[in-house]
Amino acid sequence: MSISARSGKFGALMFIDLDNFKILNDTQGHDVGDLLLKEVASRLMRNVREGDTVARLGGDEFVIALESLSSLEQSAASLSETIAEKVRAELSRPYQLNDFEHHSSPSIGVSVYRGHQCSLDEVLKQADLAMYHAKASGRNKVS
Repeated sequence: MSISARSGKFGALMFIDLDNFKILNDTQGHDVGDLLLKEVASRLMRNVREGDTVARLGGDEFVIALESLSSLEQSAASLSETIAEKVRAELSRPYQLNDFEHHSSPSIGVSVYRGHQCSLDEVLKQADLAMYHAKASGRNKVS
């Protein structure tokens, strides 16, 4: 948010939740679930720009902070949606977890912000609500 305030450009926060992750843990064990989380993190890191930030909040929830998208809100929203769709497609590809092929998908919520117009808690809340909207819309969606 500080970078956005200095540059005057919009940023975006993506909130990512893996669909049906609990089922994998319950049927294949936590060790296989941990392998999936590591692979998801690796795919996320490969599919964002160098200055962007990827973090795991806990469980199967990840966030991506996209920096310096555009000084125009509509352009920033469009670019963040393009990146989110790229991430969604990448995380929807099959995973080879030891001898087990797993198919997964993410639900992704996106919140665009500029500077300190909103608090960090508000930006997180907006991205979280958007992610729940993506889940309610049938999962494997960007909202």
